[in-house]
Amino acid sequence: MPDRTEKTDAEWRESLTPDQYRVLRERGTERPFSATLAHTEGVYRCAACGTPLFAGPDRFDSRSGWPSFTDVADRGNVTLHDDRRHGMVRIEVACAACGGHLGHVFDDGPAPTGLRYCINAAALDAGSGQ
Repeated sequence: MPDRTEKTDAEWRESLTPDQYRVLRERGTERPFSATLAHTEGVYRCAACGTPLFAGPDRFDSRSGWPSFTDVADRGNVTLHDDRRHGMVRIEVACAACGGHLGHVFDDGPAPTGLRYCINAAALDAGSGQ
């Protein structure tokens, strides 16, 4: 598990864009097809704290309107929680280091995992390094 990143609400507001703050700290969701995220063969990191979350080769086009991945880069870097908001039962994906909301995971993805990590673009930094 990565080192825990602790900041006050004011520090988060200072270090994140308004969209990033709404998604990562307030558990918001982008409208489908409203955000872009560079494609990379490298690592997608948490936009709040830089923790490696997803690998480029695991990204696929789910046609859902959000970046989608079949797996996480390191299982210790994310946490999963029941999310019963909005009259639905879903599994929320969060950054294990800073607690930032990333999106949700569904069991309708392609092989090899059968999972679709449906992630908000504002929650990710598409870097090229490992």
